[in-house]
Amino acid sequence: MKKIVPGKVRLGLLLIALSFFVFQSCSKNDSLAEPEAYQASTKKSGDNEEQRNGAPEKGDMSIAEIAIENEFTELLEALYYVDEEFDAGLVNLFLYGTDQYTVFAPTNDAFEALYEDLKVDGIRDLPASLVLDVLKYHVTDGRRASNSVVPPQNKKEIETWLGEVFYVHPDMSITAIGNSAKIEAADFSASNGIVHVISAVLLPVK
Repeated sequence: MKKIVPGKVRLGLLLIALSFFVFQSCSKNDSLAEPEAYQASTKKSGDNEEQRNGAPEKGDMSIAEIAIENEFTELLEALYYVDEEFDAGLVNLFLYGTDQYTVFAPTNDAFEALYEDLKVDGIRDLPASLVLDVLKYHVTDGRRASNSVVPPQNKKEIETWLGEVFYVHPDMSITAIGNSAKIEAADFSASNGIVHVISAVLLPVK
């Protein structure tokens, strides 16, 4: 009989397996810029075309490795959950994929607040199909830095993998279908995309 490894154990194994690789990557990738720090750096440098266009250079770590390095354990657990239920392949996609994606990543506190609101203990107490929809609602295709997602005025529509949209406002607040959030840190540059850290799990249902 096949032994089923619990998600949290699998997450721990992944953290151990990748610790050496992440350590090496971090030595080459000294900092992950928040919007203000990044904008200041682009004003000082005119040598790099990607910087002049307002997009940070590709980092050495993948999106998944950034999530591991910054201990987005609840987001990773959600990815494992839907991978196990649907063979979705999301962990491998964000770990090894080379196509470019932009991920709006909720913090652990954001997930804990959601669990409290829904009166559940964790992500695996929710229907896997709902979790998959929620995850898709946090991803858009392409490499979209803060200058691309935060508008100077009015609001910016973000079309997601789910086929539904949410809106980003000039103050970095987000209006989703079922709730709102805030971009807390932006422009975490990965080898396969951009990560923006957000304060709440975006809900695609009212």
